[in-house]
Order: sequence, then structure tokens, then C-alpha cells
Amino acid sequence: MNNYKLLPALISLLQTRNLTESAKALHVTQSAMSKTLSQIRLAFHDNILIREANQFVLTRRGEELKQQLPLLLQQLDELYRPAVMDFAQCQRNFSLASSDYVAQFILPGIFKTLASQAPNASVEYQLWQKDWLSQLSQRPLDLVSTITETIPENLYGKKMAEDSLVMLMSRSYAGKNKLTTLDNYVAARHIIITGGGDKDSPVDLALLALGKQRKIYAKVPFFQSAIELLLTTDTVLTIPLHIAADFVALYDLQLAALPFESKAHQYYLLWHARYHQDPEHKWFRELCYPLLKNHLLKTKAQGMKLLHGN
Repeated sequence: MNNYKLLPALISLLQTRNLTESAKALHVTQSAMSKTLSQIRLAFHDNILIREANQFVLTRRGEELKQQLPLLLQQLDELYRPAVMDFAQCQRNFSLASSDYVAQFILPGIFKTLASQAPNASVEYQLWQKDWLSQLSQRPLDLVSTITETIPENLYGKKMAEDSLVMLMSRSYAGKNKLTTLDNYVAARHIIITGGGDKDSPVDLALLALGKQRKIYAKVPFFQSAIELLLTTDTVLTIPLHIAADFVALYDLQLAALPFESKAHQYYLLWHARYHQDPEHKWFRELCYPLLKNHLLKTKAQGMKLLHGN
């Protein structure tokens, strides 16, 4: 392929598989994008995209290019970067996504470290949604701290830890109601937190296998709103142990083990392949990783002590 100016259009088409969306993303007309696709096909001696019903699908060559191009472009970018990065001069706006729990308990530490090492850099924080994992290539996000069992294609990740689920409730409610049996747990009024990733699938799958279904009292987007409900209503919140430990230290709450087995959560820090060789990105993820991991491990250990009465 001699015309390297076709590469941005090729990458967009491989990601969207849609002429209209790619045309909008690159600010060109659809007819111009159609002409560019013809040039790409000629350059690669392959159709790359073929129409099937009302959509386009990638040819085998197209699938290969989708895997290869992000890393190759990143390596080309490296040629123009200085050999030694001066992070004190870095003015990049990094983007990080996770739950509001991370924003409350861990993000301040990230900002503090960032300010000391790269005072001209900044961070945009977004509330992570579980359906974004398969769409990360289309979102301008540098890093994601989330729960996942598998790492999708074109993503890199470092596992931080795993954690079990526990019940969290007010001390007054815990004193009146011992949710030590499965039937008592199912009959209780449950709170679901909808923002920041999927925390509830392991619970519902475990209950489904037992032929049970819990009663949902409220769905809220944030941890803090769920905590306020716990403090004012007779309700139960099922969350990871390390998160429960943090809130028990701040509020009149009590945690307890679930009366059934559920799958542990796997915590990862993830990023797209297009950033893997980026030295600024590498520095930022290596800054965030230990802060996230160490907090998770420390609060999990505190939760274990609470859970076992030590």
C-alpha cells in the first residue's frame, strides 16, 4: 500500500464496518468514503469489506488488518517521539473510567501523584458502564478499572486482584434480621447499583442455579446513594468485600457473608492496543496500577478481619 493517507480511513472502516459512520468520524462525504474504500480495495487486492444483507462484514484479510494496524501505527508514532520523556512537561489530558467508588476513594491519590510528577497533565474521569467493554475501540478512554472474566481482542490488561461478594446493611437492621439462610436473603429487600460495571451477575446466576430470585427494592447509579438507603431503610446491598470494608469504616453499617456460594470478581486495569506502546500512556497506567491494586488489597484484608471477627 503506497498511499499512507488511506490508513485513517481504513482503520475507521475496520472498526465501524459502516461507510456512513466512518464518513462522519472523518468529516467527509459518504461518496468520498465510498471512493476511498475502492482505493483501499485496489491497494490491498482484497475487498476488505463486503456487503451482507444490510451490513458490511470483514473479509479474512480485513480481520488480519484489524489486528495488525493499531500496533503498527503506534510503532510508527514512536519514531517521532523523543528518546526520553520529560513528564514534568506533559500536558496530556488522560481519561480514566471506573465506578464512583474508585472516584471517591482512589482517584484523589491518583491526582495527588499526578500533580507531583506531571503538574501540567490532567485527568477526565468517567463512570464506567459494563456494555462499554466491547466498544472500547470506539471510546476515547486511556484506562479502565473494572470487573471482567475475559479480555476482549485488541485490549491489554493487568490483573489487580480478585474479591468475593458480601452483604452490607445497617447495624440496626442486622441486629433485627439475621440473613443467615438463603430464604431469608432472597426475601430481603435488595439494592442494586447500576453504574460502574457489572457487580450483580454472579449473585443472580448463583441464585438462578438454586432456583431462587431476590427481591429488588431499588436501583441506583451510585454507591453513595445506595449507602444512604441502607442507613435509612431495612435493605441489603450485595457488594465486593473490599468496598464494604471501606464503607463500614465510615458509617454505622455491618457486613456479613452470603448464605450461598458465588463466583469471585476479577479486577483488571485495561487499555486498548493503540495505546500499548505509547510512553506517556505507559507512564500513566504504571502510576495508576499500584494505587488501584494496593487500595484493593488493603481494604480486602480489612474486610477479611471484619468478616471473621478479628
